[in-house]
Formats: sequence, C-alpha cells, structure tokens
Amino acid sequence: MFQPLNSAAQLGYRTVFNLFEWPMARAQRLVGIRRVAWLFLLPNLLIFGLFTFLPIILNVFYATTGSDAILLSQRPYVGAENFSSLLSCTDYLDPNSCRRDVFWRAVYNTGWFVVLQVGFMVLFSLITALILNRDIPLKGFFRGVFFYPVLLSPVVVALIWKWILQRYGVFNAGLEGMGFASVDWLTDADWAFFWIIFVSIWAHMGFYTLILLAGLQSIPSDVYEAAEMDGASRWRVFAKITMPLLMPTMVVVLVLSLIRAVQAFDEIFVLTGGGPGSATTLILQYIYETGFASRPQLFGLAAAASILMAVVLLVLTLLQLRATRSQAEG
Repeated sequence: MFQPLNSAAQLGYRTVFNLFEWPMARAQRLVGIRRVAWLFLLPNLLIFGLFTFLPIILNVFYATTGSDAILLSQRPYVGAENFSSLLSCTDYLDPNSCRRDVFWRAVYNTGWFVVLQVGFMVLFSLITALILNRDIPLKGFFRGVFFYPVLLSPVVVALIWKWILQRYGVFNAGLEGMGFASVDWLTDADWAFFWIIFVSIWAHMGFYTLILLAGLQSIPSDVYEAAEMDGASRWRVFAKITMPLLMPTMVVVLVLSLIRAVQAFDEIFVLTGGGPGSATTLILQYIYETGFASRPQLFGLAAAASILMAVVLLVLTLLQLRATRSQAEG
C-alpha cells in the first residue's frame, strides 16, 4: 500500500521544488510559456552543436584549404581543388587513369563490397529469419546463437577471424591435418576480399535477422490460415503473402545495411589492413590513412573525400525516408 509522506518529508520536497519555482516563473515571463521548452532543450542543443555541427563546419573548411598544417590560420584557401583532385580521371572505369588512383580503387572496392555484402547478408538474414520463425526445437537457443556476434566488438570479431585465417592459423592447420596445402587467405587479393565480406556478414547478420523476424511475427496468422484453407502452396504463400507484407521491413533492412556497408572500417582494418596492396581498402580507410596515417597528412583531401561519402550516405538516408513513407501511405 502507498504510504503518505510524513510532514518533514513533505516540507523537504516543497522546499526543493520551491527553489525552481522562481527561476521558472521568471523564464516564462521573459520568453513566454510557448518558448520555455527551448530552455530545457538548450543544454542538449549545445552539446549536439559542439560535437556534431561544429565538426561538420570545420570539415568543410579543411576541404577547401590546402597544405599539411592542422591550424586553419596556417592553411591557404584552395577552393574546390581537393574535390577536383579526387574527381580528376581520364577514364572513370580505370583507376590507373585517375589522379588519385588509390581513392578510386577504394571507391570500386567499396562498391563491390556493398553490392556483395548487402545482397548476400539480406538473403541469408531472410532465410535465417524464415527458419527461426518456424516451430523448431531449441528455437530460442538458435536465435541467441545468431544474434551473439552482434554483441561482440568489431575489433574482437576481426581478431578472432584473423587468428583463424592467418598463415599458421586454425583453418590452415585443419587443412594440413587433412592432407591439403595451406592457403594464404589474407594475403591473396581474391581470397582476402572474399573473407572481409564473409566476416562482415557473420558479424552483422544477426541484427538484420532479428528485424526481419520481428516483421514476420507481425504478419497476422489468420492470413496464413486463409491461404491454407484455399490450398495455396508454400511457395505461393511466400511470394503472394509473406514477401508483400514483409516488404516495409525489407526496405528498412536494405537501407540500414547499405549505410553500414558504405561505412565499413573496423573489421577490415584489423583483419587485412586494407591489403594486400589496396585490394581490400575501402573508402573510410582511405580517408583515415590520407588524413592521419600518411606523411604528409593531407587533411584537406581526406575532408573532401569524407564530404563525398557523406553525400552518398545522405542520398541513401533520403531513399530510406522516401521508401518508408511510401510504404506507410500504401
């Protein structure tokens, strides 16, 4: 049962709240009752502006200035020269013809990575969600197994797989034990690119599986019961009922996975370091190495590349908003 506060406690609470009554009443008179909410939002807006909008503004300044100096006062204005340098190509299909060939290799690697990683991850996530949505033994256990890699740090994931795939790792030890020759999984360009896609799917698939599973469970069961009474086949039920009703969730999964894939960095940097050569260098790693790891540090070039990537992410985000709005209106 609820116990009423004693007189001393009531006095204490009244004293504390009275301390705020005068400043709040004063604020209401000064700014008006409709604008008081902005006073509560002001601390968050200041923090958000300091750590979000200010870095964006500084990034634009760096992208339009040159030299390797870090202080803006020591950086000469160069306008769009950094953007022109990045986009200068004789043939955009041939990175070797570009002034910044490593940047374009990173762009092409990112493009292939996004297409393959997102395509296979959405496919495997859908298949896994369909299986886990059925009445199978140990269903809760398998849901936890598939989601567990999502809880791991990307660096931990990469270190685990690097320990497995390195020249004298667990995988090669198993192959040699069965009489096969060992393979340089992480130093062969084709195999290294395959493994960064595989590891990325393994690490993040559980998150999208969970979203799709929630979408499947939101489909009314009476729809399936009606289809069963009509004698519809499983494939027809999947194609005509499950997929159309799951499409809003699929759109969200697709766009979220696209945005994450464009920003891939942690696992790949630890697993291969972008190598061999630039075979697994993606755009975010190029920005990091250009601005911080290389000598001289080309802050302007890295800032320009990050702005170009931000434009791509903005387009993907707008596509997501438009797609979700269309699905809601439909």
